[in-house]
Amino acid sequence: MEPSILLSFLVAYFLMLIGVSYLTSKKSSDNSTFFTANRNSKWYLVAFGMIGTALSGVTFISVPGEVGNPAGNEFKYFQFVLGNAIGFIIIATLLLPLYYRMKLTSIYTYIEERLGTHSYKTAASIFLLSRTIGSAFRLYLVVIVLQRFIFDSYGVPFWATVLISLALIWSYTFKGGLKTIIITDTLQTVFLVSSVILTIYFICSSLDLNIPEAFETIKNSGYSKVFFFEDFMTSKFHVTKQLLGGIFVTIAMTGLDQDLMQKNLSCKNIGEAQKNMFTFTGVFVVINIFFLSVGALLYIYATKNGIEIPVDAVTGKPRTDFLFPEIAFNHLALIPGVVFMLGLTAATFATTDSALTALTTSFCVDFLGFTKKEDVNAASVVRTRHMVHIGFSLLMFLVIILFNAVNNAAVVSAIFTVASYTYGPLLGLYGFGLFVKNRGVKDKLVPYICLLSPGIVFLLNKYSATLMGGYVFDNELIVVNGLITFIGLLLISRPTTARTQF
Repeated sequence: MEPSILLSFLVAYFLMLIGVSYLTSKKSSDNSTFFTANRNSKWYLVAFGMIGTALSGVTFISVPGEVGNPAGNEFKYFQFVLGNAIGFIIIATLLLPLYYRMKLTSIYTYIEERLGTHSYKTAASIFLLSRTIGSAFRLYLVVIVLQRFIFDSYGVPFWATVLISLALIWSYTFKGGLKTIIITDTLQTVFLVSSVILTIYFICSSLDLNIPEAFETIKNSGYSKVFFFEDFMTSKFHVTKQLLGGIFVTIAMTGLDQDLMQKNLSCKNIGEAQKNMFTFTGVFVVINIFFLSVGALLYIYATKNGIEIPVDAVTGKPRTDFLFPEIAFNHLALIPGVVFMLGLTAATFATTDSALTALTTSFCVDFLGFTKKEDVNAASVVRTRHMVHIGFSLLMFLVIILFNAVNNAAVVSAIFTVASYTYGPLLGLYGFGLFVKNRGVKDKLVPYICLLSPGIVFLLNKYSATLMGGYVFDNELIVVNGLITFIGLLLISRPTTARTQF
């Protein structure tokens, strides 16, 4: 497929997003609009838009690619998705009522009220670090695809492609913030969902299969095994590890993450926010079934047509992340290729634009104290927010460039490995705050506990096979991380009635 065709659709796509930004922010672009969308968002728009934010390009490329991984992954990711669903329900019933009762703009304000200022700054710093790294990984994934299939043809260097991508995101988010993102993420989710459904249709047509025949073919293909009960000690695929990892990664990366919670807190009340979360959970599970089905169909198609997994130009090793774009761009017709590109772009940019807004919100509220100012919407305060927004865009640019220089692992594994280390202490902080009553902590020691815990977990993960009789960790590592933080907080705690209990 000609790169010029793909580029023209990409330009049209971003012009549409910029147009939406203009319409949503022309009446108001103050900080209340940027941070909370004036707490007037429609729950069904938030629910649908969150699909695009939660899935990202990782789901779009890496999850289908991993289905046929030589390690034998098959549909093992669905075990993790089921854990995700349980985690979303816990968030809706436990955390959302707390956040609405306290009328929070930044969810980390809870930690300040419950544990103290040092604990609060630590929690916010963990989010800033985790979300910056995670979002940079996700954007990196789509940029390498755009680079390989579009911008290399024009001699555009990788760093310029990254810079252009971030500049485009900044252009449609810097004024309206969350109010704009609620709308743009809804539109991007339409592209995402349409893309995966149409991809299934196009591949089925190429294989001369109708939809029922396609699912029967997948079932009998050798790619459809969902539940893994073998080798609990040595296998990362075991259902227990995947379910536990799914539950607690979701609680940490969604329920304790300013990004996705910021959208939920823009609803009118707790009832609408919970309707949003329950609806989102159901759609999330279904759409992941579709993505896994796409993966199986891709490998069936590749086998039939003699297509091999593309090789990474740097490492020289097969890279499953490239299989989907390789087939979409080079082996299917024009329309499937365009549909794939728009779906991939929508998935990843929906995640990144939301993350930049959340990072800006957290820094402005948690470190610059915007909500404590007399006039949060003063012109000088809005200008400061603009500078913070630019600053995080540049920081993400640097992280992506660094990641491109050192990365040699599947992106989907890298993101959740990083999350296991950086989000784990948030589980411990909130777990202590919510479940240990009438005890406070020595606040100044909390940052050290939250630094020590990931270090212990890193060593435990590295030597677990030796220390634990061959046991190998996967995403459940985040549970251990949170537990170590929790125990550390207990050790530095003391009876108190000085702080309000929540």
